[in-house]
Amino acid sequence: MSANSAEPAAGLSIVLVKAGRTKIRYAAALLHDDGTRLAVRAPWAGDGVRDFGFVRFEAGDVFTEYYWRDRWYAVKEVRTAAGVLKGWYCDVTRPAVLTGTELVVEDLDLDLWRSADGTDVRRLDEDEFAGNGLADRDPGAAAAAVAALDELERLALGEDFTDLLA
Repeated sequence: MSANSAEPAAGLSIVLVKAGRTKIRYAAALLHDDGTRLAVRAPWAGDGVRDFGFVRFEAGDVFTEYYWRDRWYAVKEVRTAAGVLKGWYCDVTRPAVLTGTELVVEDLDLDLWRSADGTDVRRLDEDEFAGNGLADRDPGAAAAAVAALDELERLALGEDFTDLLA
């Protein structure tokens, strides 16, 4: 099914897991699943406003989220309720796992922000990642997470960033 399909979108439950516990669970509409990449749409699922200083997520914001079964990240396009693009929030995660109508994604603490105009690209939460113990518990996953953040930053700084989502 594509985003332009006349069929109603199927519902999924997105489950974000962190340190072995469910951090958040929310409903999303499945827009596309090609077997490797899934695209979903969901309203801002957080409580109240989340102000990062460089962007605010708030009631009415709409997230179009892209998850891969073979990549160590997820990319979330963020728009206001009026459709104005705020930018992209990228999470470094283990590859997504879809079981039935539940999409489980394990957050590995590293994040990246790219503003709508591409002039603000910033790595986030590297201190949190350094302190989470993943490098000791699972060195392979830690290396994959750092490589994913490096790849996201390279893509975000390039002109072809949105090709990733096409």
